[in-house]
Amino acid sequence: MSPMGYGQRIAWLNKETNKRKKDKNIVLFDMDGTLTEARKTFDPCLFEPLKKLSDISEIGIVTGSDIDYLKEQLSSFIYEEKLKNSIHLLPCNGTKHYKFSEKNNEYELVFDVNMKEELGPDKFKSLMVCIIEQHSAGMLYRFPLTGHFIQYRGSMINWCPIGRNAKDSERNQFIEFDNSSSPTYRSSQLSLLNHKLSIHGVNVTVKFGGDTSFDIYPIGWDKTFCLRHFKYKDIWFVGDRCGINGNDKEIYDFLKSENRSFETENPENTKVIIENKILVQI
Repeated sequence: MSPMGYGQRIAWLNKETNKRKKDKNIVLFDMDGTLTEARKTFDPCLFEPLKKLSDISEIGIVTGSDIDYLKEQLSSFIYEEKLKNSIHLLPCNGTKHYKFSEKNNEYELVFDVNMKEELGPDKFKSLMVCIIEQHSAGMLYRFPLTGHFIQYRGSMINWCPIGRNAKDSERNQFIEFDNSSSPTYRSSQLSLLNHKLSIHGVNVTVKFGGDTSFDIYPIGWDKTFCLRHFKYKDIWFVGDRCGINGNDKEIYDFLKSENRSFETENPENTKVIIENKILVQI
């Protein structure tokens, strides 16, 4: 075999350097408001920066949504030939973990946990009763009611007062209603639900889920849960709901001390963060 030329040698060294970086790093992204607009599909402006990122880092998508919504919104991205073997799907705050299998040409579940088992049947029933009672009382308010109000995802519950079947116009109507008072409707409902649950001794976390719903899960099962899947990696995070009651707050705060977390406003802003902050630091 003839020795490599100078150009080949440089290319080989660059490839090996990138491989070592990729083995060491993972960048986690929220979905709605970060890689997509709320309940919309993947923003194509992110294809090229994410392809560049995949050369030097693995990529994780950690979202409160379950795997069906994740696939629905991100199919054009997660099945991209160059990317699929670099991607970790982390629905339900990373309490579920999917990796791509070449054997089945599909993402397979490699880890999950069960909320009902964690709380016990009696506490779980009390939780569901509290949500149902509060939802029924909320029907007196003037906002749309569609369907699919309470969704049990195995490791969390999503409660959507208007229903997950809402159309964009109905979502917008609810958001306008929610923001029309101070405190907002959702803020008052969150406080009320927490009060009811404390009376029943149900220890869970209640967070805003997107613009119209609430995510409810055992304490500690926020997005920091997903970090346990990557104990030996340098971890980065980009999300849009990093403030009080936002479901990105805990993981954002945890990684902020290492300057590895970034708050975004939309997919276009995420593109800027990848290109101007993450790619130049890894």
